[in-house]
Amino acid sequence: PNEERGVFRSTDGGATWQKVLYTDANTGAMDVTFDPSNAQTVYAVLWAARQAPWEVSGSFLLSANNGLYKSTDGGTTWRKVGAGLPSAPDGLGRIGLGMAPSEPARMYAIVGATRGGGLYRSDDRGEHWSVVNTDPRIWGRDGDFNEVKADPRNADVVYVANVVTWKSTDGGRTFAGWRGAPGGDDYHRLWINPDDPRIIVNASDQGAVITLNGGETWSSWYNQPTAQFYHVITDNSFPYRVYGGQQES
Repeated sequence: PNEERGVFRSTDGGATWQKVLYTDANTGAMDVTFDPSNAQTVYAVLWAARQAPWEVSGSFLLSANNGLYKSTDGGTTWRKVGAGLPSAPDGLGRIGLGMAPSEPARMYAIVGATRGGGLYRSDDRGEHWSVVNTDPRIWGRDGDFNEVKADPRNADVVYVANVVTWKSTDGGRTFAGWRGAPGGDDYHRLWINPDDPRIIVNASDQGAVITLNGGETWSSWYNQPTAQFYHVITDNSFPYRVYGGQQES
């Protein structure tokens, strides 16, 4: 726990910062996003979570502060929104947000919860939500993924990153595997080129892969010196050598 959690805002290009959204020392801010048609409208997800070194996975704190917050004055004041989303009694965890630039009133959310987890949709700028899909393959492992993105030109084309990256062409009602095999690669973040939605970056544990043709072919992650080391140890040589076991190995 610390006082440096929350949302910070800079109005001078990052030289100085002001904390504008804060609830308590256990609650951090995730997925700060802007309304594509009005930069004064800002959304932020608050999530109470902690990962200790002796835990296999994250420890999620059941907190009434978890949820979706909205500002319409550029982040000066905030209010909690999200009618229809799970709440603290439902075991609400992390929310991942996706905006639809072609229809700015529409938003998607991947919601982790012990009751009511799934993909949700709003058509009134986050005020009210309805559940679209509860398949655990798109929202499972709350906190690890929680990533959803809409095609910049077609609000019904939706991508969700998880163990597999999934694609929907009907607003999230149905999904098909788009990248990766079940039990595969743990995809975490997506970036879609706003000028050419066929160009997509898909970031995973191993690195990043890029498609220039909407997913028909992909670049390799073997051209990047990236790795996550789970354990390291040294030997007794002088100078000593360092050894490590990478993730998934």
